[in-house]
Amino acid sequence: MPRGTSEVSEPMYFVLAALRGGPLHGHAISKSVKELSGGRVQPSVGTLYGILERLNERGVITVDREETVNGRNRRYFRITDEGQALVQAEARRMQAAASLVLRPSGAPFAPRPYGA
Repeated sequence: MPRGTSEVSEPMYFVLAALRGGPLHGHAISKSVKELSGGRVQPSVGTLYGILERLNERGVITVDREETVNGRNRRYFRITDEGQALVQAEARRMQAAASLVLRPSGAPFAPRPYGA
């Protein structure tokens, strides 16, 4: 498991986000990632399967099932509870970072007290 959410790349984030809707196979994950990212993230097949392998090794996704369709194996992946927690933590981290930049111009920065 990663030490922090900073180890989640943008493509990994969108793969995890895609799997929040339920188990998907590689091609469906790729289409969902493209849609969720507004077309910004379009990993090649090799890159996508590398991401899936790394996320599976980290325990944040797992193989849900395998089936054969038109003579080809199709592997479905699902997000684990750890993966849900990771993608939610990463979303909160990005939201907090964005709020610093998107606050009204000239608005004072009020850091949160340590430990709050």
